[in-house]
Amino acid sequence: MLTSALRALVGNARGSIRQLHRSAPAASDQLFVHRDSDANNPDTPFEFTADNLKRADAIISIYPEGHQRAAVIPLLDLAQRQHGWLPISAMHAVAKMLDMPNMRVYEVATFYTMFNRNPVGKFHVQLCGTTPCWLCGSDDIMAAIQKKLGIKNGETSKDGMFTLTEVECLGACVNAPMVQINDHYYEDLTVKDIEGILDDLKAGREPAAGPRSGRFACEPSGGLTSLTKEPYGPGFGVRSDL
Repeated sequence: MLTSALRALVGNARGSIRQLHRSAPAASDQLFVHRDSDANNPDTPFEFTADNLKRADAIISIYPEGHQRAAVIPLLDLAQRQHGWLPISAMHAVAKMLDMPNMRVYEVATFYTMFNRNPVGKFHVQLCGTTPCWLCGSDDIMAAIQKKLGIKNGETSKDGMFTLTEVECLGACVNAPMVQINDHYYEDLTVKDIEGILDDLKAGREPAAGPRSGRFACEPSGGLTSLTKEPYGPGFGVRSDL
């Protein structure tokens, strides 16, 4: 009876009952399926340099006999650092080196968003837009970056210097808002801070990484609330007869 009453209330016509559902979570803004392009296809030139071949051999040697395929992530990272991004030809090189089916390497490269399967700029600006950063003004930082670089989210500047990407949590919530640029975190940002960082990068300078608020790391912004004294020495609080 209750079900009938509810259906009568909202209507019985097909499509008139709103289906409640949730959107599928987006793990990446890139297609999982590879599509050949002029820049990214099996014939895209890629070969590890002599120095990186030595590094690759050293990485593989860490893993026990029969488990060398576990080196796939660090080798893909090595290939990306050499090439600037990760073309499918580099995936093939890693697969051959580890005696893996190409598909197994594709599965890893498409799962982890740290792998850029399309060309990116010299400086990959990844802005965190998750709730803590958003509450602390990440929208203002995004607007400042877009204005400064003349690009939108997901685009690369015409000179190939900068790519801008909004990403999910980068694990620096205490220091929100923040961006990751290549390997460095820049935290506790204001609009003036991000403009200065981008100016430094354009000029060939390396801006200091870390918080811009005067904090050393992720301690409380108002100052320490614990561990404010020198630690007690050995034996503190221990019975004198022990």
